Amino acid sequence: MSAKTEPRLTPSERLARGLTYSTVGPVDVTRGLVGLGLQSAQSTASGLRQRYREGRLAREIAAAQETLAQELAAAQEVVSGLPQALQDARRSQRRAKRPWLIAGVAVAVLAGGAVAFSVVRRSMRSEEPSPRPPSVEVQSRP
Repeated sequence: MSAKTEPRLTPSERLARGLTYSTVGPVDVTRGLVGLGLQSAQSTASGLRQRYREGRLAREIAAAQETLAQELAAAQEVVSGLPQALQDARRSQRRAKRPWLIAGVAVAVLAGGAVAFSVVRRSMRSEEPSPRPPSVEVQSRP
């Protein structure tokens, strides 16, 4: 009774074997990539646990919570003063002069366009008559 057991491959060895052999390649490539991903996740989790144990992460989290509380208090203060600020802004707006100025400019542009149109039209009338005879009778009937 002989026990034949193959030694287990590491994920990187499995990936290398999967890339070299075409028969079991796709399976080994997939298993190798999944294994490397799991090892990476375990390593990251281990590093985080170690940082937390050392207290660095705990201090960073406490500092972040304190900063967040300060920012939240500042935001609440700004929001509570917002209605008064809006009311003050509405009171300080001047609305009387600007619409009249825009209307005056629009009327001036339209008047200038009308004058230019009439000048061009009059200059077109002063052309010499056509050398061809008219296509309709010019004489009026009684």
